[in-house]
Formats: sequence, structure tokens, C-alpha cells
Amino acid sequence: MRIDVLTLFPEMIEAGVRVSLLGKAIQEGILEVAATNIRDFSADRHRTVDDAPYGGGAGMVMKCEPIYAAVESLRDRNSLERIILLSPSGRRLDQRLVRELASARDMVLLCARYEGVDERVRGDLCTDEISIGDYVLSGGEVAALAVIEAVGRMLPGVVGAWESVATDSFYDGLLGFPQYTRPPDFRGMGVPEVLVSGHHAAIERWRRKQALRFTIERRPDLLVNSTDADKALLVEIEREEAERKREMEQ
Repeated sequence: MRIDVLTLFPEMIEAGVRVSLLGKAIQEGILEVAATNIRDFSADRHRTVDDAPYGGGAGMVMKCEPIYAAVESLRDRNSLERIILLSPSGRRLDQRLVRELASARDMVLLCARYEGVDERVRGDLCTDEISIGDYVLSGGEVAALAVIEAVGRMLPGVVGAWESVATDSFYDGLLGFPQYTRPPDFRGMGVPEVLVSGHHAAIERWRRKQALRFTIERRPDLLVNSTDADKALLVEIEREEAERKREMEQ
């Protein structure tokens, strides 16, 4: 997969993708990430990429010309089928969207700055908008790195064992289950007996139940399409919680 990032700060992207799994994926040719400086496509000697908004108001707006020129410069290397603006008004990034993006052969990520981009860029040039949350950043570079990291993990061969991806939070719609490792006892805190029992079916059932419990407590909105097996576990959890409350009241 190839990901082109259009930005005013290419060094932020280049530094972010050199390490860990992303760096490995790039070295092995699984992923290609290229950062293009939008300023290189400015038409004046001052490398101007922004201007005051029509109608007045605070701040500056990124201009059409350099952004369009930067995108068009990629035609020989990118299909330009997905040109994604990182924007607070975009579709919220979640695992479903990540899986959708991971199936593409390439994409362009546009990182806005200042008060955003000229509406003609958003409305005519970009095919998608993505938000990573309801908060304000100084620019889209951090959001772009989040998209690259999330999508990169989904590419075959990036994570050594696919099971590590398949058990991630949100992969199947739930939060992840709790994990433990050595030592078996730390400052009086032990490990659930089932995890050291060697009973694989019991372990899988416990993990699924804990994932459901975490999701109920922290993100109940994710429990949309529960399987029959999950529904049975949810009944157990509800019964256990009712019993726990009765014991606390006594």
C-alpha cells in the first residue's frame, strides 16, 4: 500500500513512520509512505499557501492552488481514488473504517493548518473526511499518523502474529480483554486461575466474557450486534453484577 501525505511539515510525518512496526513495514516494502510539502507548489517566491478569508474573520485559510497542484503531482504514483482531508467535521475514525481503508491500494492524506482549507478543496477535490476525535489540533499531521498507524497494522505481514491484530480492541466490535504476564504474583496481586489452567476453551470463554464486561462498563454503545453466545454471557454478567450488589448491600 502507498500513502501520500500532503503537509506543511513533512518532517513530522517522516519522523513518525521511521520507527516500530511502521518502520519495519516500510523497510520490507509492505507499506510506502511519502510526505509532500504543499509549500513546494506555491506560485510565489514567498511560498505562500494561505490567505485571509473572504468576508473577514480571524485567522487564515489554506489556498486552493498549491493543494490542487500538490495532489496533481502525485498522478504518476497514486491512483488518487481516495483523497482524505483530516478534519474535525469528518467521519469518526473507528476500526470499521480502518479495515475499509486497509483494503485500498493507496490513498492521499491532506493535513490542514490555520483555519482549514478553502471549501472548494473540501467539496470538490477530497473524496473523504476523517476525524480522530472531538478536539482541536494545530494541524492534521497527528491525525494522519494515527490513520497510518491504524491502517498499517492491518496489512498482512506487518504484525508478526495475525492473532495479535484479531484480539485488538474494536477489531470485532468489543474492547479488548485484560492481559497478564509474569510474575504470577506481584505485590499481592495475582493472575486469574483460569489463565494458568491450560484449559484453552475455558480461557477463551473467560476472555470473551471479560471483553464483554469491559465493553458494558466503558463503551456500551459498541454492543450493537451481539451473537447468541455473547447474549448468554451477557446474561451471566448481569446475574453476577446483581449478586455482587446484593452482597454489598448486606
